[in-house]
Amino acid sequence: MPADSQSPARYGFLLLPDYALMSAASAIEPFRAANLLGGRTLYDLRFLSVDGGWMQSSGAGAFNTAAISGAREDFDILFVVAGGDPLAQRDERVLAWLRRLARRGVALGGISGGAAILAAAGVMGARRFTIHWQHIDAMRETNPEALIERRLFVIDRDRFTCAGGMAALDMMYALIAAAHGVTLARAVSDWFIHTGIRASEAPQQLDPARKYDLHHPALVAMIDLMTSHLADPLRLEDLGHLCGISPRQLERLTQAQLGQSVMQLYRRLRLDKAEELLTQSSLPLTEIALATGFASRSHFTRAFRDQFADTPISRRRQSRPDRGKIPNA
Repeated sequence: MPADSQSPARYGFLLLPDYALMSAASAIEPFRAANLLGGRTLYDLRFLSVDGGWMQSSGAGAFNTAAISGAREDFDILFVVAGGDPLAQRDERVLAWLRRLARRGVALGGISGGAAILAAAGVMGARRFTIHWQHIDAMRETNPEALIERRLFVIDRDRFTCAGGMAALDMMYALIAAAHGVTLARAVSDWFIHTGIRASEAPQQLDPARKYDLHHPALVAMIDLMTSHLADPLRLEDLGHLCGISPRQLERLTQAQLGQSVMQLYRRLRLDKAEELLTQSSLPLTEIALATGFASRSHFTRAFRDQFADTPISRRRQSRPDRGKIPNA
């Protein structure tokens, strides 16, 4: 559940060789602005590199960093910022450190090529993620079962990835909105004169607000929150709070403009994503259930049957009749 805690969120940024300054700045600056506009320290930001010291980007900019060997590991999220050819970066010190953080339950993120480093560390299993478009085809060649999506950003439970460049701004707005509400996220967006906050799915498909022809700002915010929280669904009370209106008013608006309840719409979005994973991956059903916010395979199967009048196993077999046996569990 999102909580506007008085304790700052601790976010770390691991800067790897040839990282792009724009990607790093696009990820970091929204939190600096949130601290300023929020009137208190909402985010405690820390910068790290393998050896510490000044870590220069691919351009002229640099950050003063701490070495990972002696760094604190109590992050709420640790983001890996990688550029250049991230598929060729295999520093075992980095991979071992990321695996240790994952075992400790630290949420992990990848910016630009960062997801390739996370995948190399083996911490992206059964997680949807995205990466800069330049690396997508190469990653699919080397890891055909990876759940890569051509999106600006993907949030799947405790993994946060974005395509780099300006996409980092959009993902960080989503994180700010989820923790402190859309009003602050929009204020941060306005601060940077970046008035068109993009949903995670842009530009590969229609923005969800356009897809549903929504114009009320609370409904636009609601759809954005839903699409970025498929694996960890928000409650109606959370959605109302983060959208800046009461849950009852949000329910009325959704019924009036979309002809269904908030939770019915939310479940449909999650099941649509589940159907996509069923037909486009070999991920076991239990993992698909978890990736789309269902507590168990049986719960997922019942919801899927109610929505599509078909079982997940049957839908998978119909979509891939010539691929032999596909794992169902």
